[in-house]
Amino acid sequence: MAAGEATDTGDSDRSHSGRRDRAREDAGTTTIAPETNDVPGPLDRNERRQLALVRRFGTTGALLLAFAAVGAGAAPVDNPISGIRVLSLPARMPTVAMACAWLGMLMVVIGWLWLGRLALPGRSRLVSHTQLGRTIVMWGFPLAIAPPLFSRDMYAYLAQSAVAASGADPYEFGPSEALGVDNPLTGNVPNIWRDTPAPYGPLFLMLGRGIAAIVGENIVFGVLLWRVVMLLSLALAVWAIPHLARRCGVPPVCALWLCAANPIVLFHVVSGMHNEALLMGLMLAGIELGLRLPRPVGLVVGSVVIVVAGAVKPPAFIALGFLGMYLARRRGGRLTDVLLVAAAMVAVFLATMTVITVTSGWGLGWLETFDVPNRIKTWLAPMTAVGMFGGGGVSMLLRLGNHTDAMLSITKVIGYGISALVCLRLLWTSFRGRIEPLTGLGITLGAVALLGPVLHPWYLLWALAPLAVSTNDSRFRVVTIAISASVALLVPPTGAGYVLRYYMIPFAVIAALIAFAAILLLTRGRVPRLLPNLRQPATTDSR
Repeated sequence: MAAGEATDTGDSDRSHSGRRDRAREDAGTTTIAPETNDVPGPLDRNERRQLALVRRFGTTGALLLAFAAVGAGAAPVDNPISGIRVLSLPARMPTVAMACAWLGMLMVVIGWLWLGRLALPGRSRLVSHTQLGRTIVMWGFPLAIAPPLFSRDMYAYLAQSAVAASGADPYEFGPSEALGVDNPLTGNVPNIWRDTPAPYGPLFLMLGRGIAAIVGENIVFGVLLWRVVMLLSLALAVWAIPHLARRCGVPPVCALWLCAANPIVLFHVVSGMHNEALLMGLMLAGIELGLRLPRPVGLVVGSVVIVVAGAVKPPAFIALGFLGMYLARRRGGRLTDVLLVAAAMVAVFLATMTVITVTSGWGLGWLETFDVPNRIKTWLAPMTAVGMFGGGGVSMLLRLGNHTDAMLSITKVIGYGISALVCLRLLWTSFRGRIEPLTGLGITLGAVALLGPVLHPWYLLWALAPLAVSTNDSRFRVVTIAISASVALLVPPTGAGYVLRYYMIPFAVIAALIAFAAILLLTRGRVPRLLPNLRQPATTDSR
């Protein structure tokens, strides 16, 4: 890549020219950017060498993950690679494959941290938009063509899509009942989801119905086609992020690094193929279109796109309220403006969901999608942990019986209630102009994820995307970096328990750590500092 580095600098000035200080219009109010001539310049020669090494380092980690995916990933039950002499080698050495997977994960995470040293504000020189984009592509491409890692949810997508294509109601029947237990699609669905109806919105299942009509029972083709959909959705988010970041006075490369290059995105969107990609892409694009287009057209188009995102995964509906605060402030910031915008959005919501519901043919079954994921009880969700500890732990200790289910019902209502209060409070604060509505959206979605009955690591992307484009607060960046780096290493590459082979995990992790330490010694002094300087200059606007 050394030869390619010279071409990266040519457009660096163009990438950063949009960040020159100027007066900007923000949702009906005029905010004057800080008056300073300190516009970050392009990377110098030494930093370009560091960037080249960081790129190769992260790419090597992604290639290790792609290699390990054959033996330590979320492969289908009937792995089509089994029996092929060379390609099936990782499957015949699962401990080695798992060690390679953990080593690859560590390398991608540390590469992301090093890259952040060149992408965060507060420096006189920053990586350009093009340089960052090429790095993301280099790290993501091996994962995009490899078998899935970290999750088996994509097999549930295939099975639920086949249920929808079969003519059965996916909100009433699970894969086992609708397709039969002998169906190969059912056989790859985790046991807990085989008998449950679909937990996703009607538009997602309509899209899946079309994919199922194309791929039939071909699991490999289905996985590849779903991955194309997720990557296109991620590309939509990558388009919207820089535009929204500029509106909020956030350096676009900082927002892209924090969100699009994030290991959680690489692991759980590019590789794991979670439909958070659709949620992020459509939600951010809807907000950007709502602000970019002329007033009446922007409201309608932006609202429709956000409703479409909610028809994939319901938390996206919350973005309507915060887009409404932007538009109400543009109209003048009066309560009557809020009521007019709210009435228009309610009309758009009802019209769009009516069209989707009627077209799907499944009626209002999508309303039950809010509660289907709650069948999983996980200690990772704080409210569920409280309910399980109080209802199953304390009550049993006091010999009052097992009241776990009752306590979980109470904690679920409490969590939803707190989330609603947080949302209402932040809507009002956004309307009064005290915070960016996008910041309010990110905090609200974070509360919904953390206070909900179920929490998976990729749920954090709900909050990450809006916050990454809307705040320069260094405390937020510190917390986000720490959480992202930790959570990215939390989920095992298999996406499930290593049944009857738990003894392999410590050996694989120890081997990965030893190899990782040796690689770090080889790169010592040739890469950016591990911990970037997150302190902001005094002239930076911190929201």
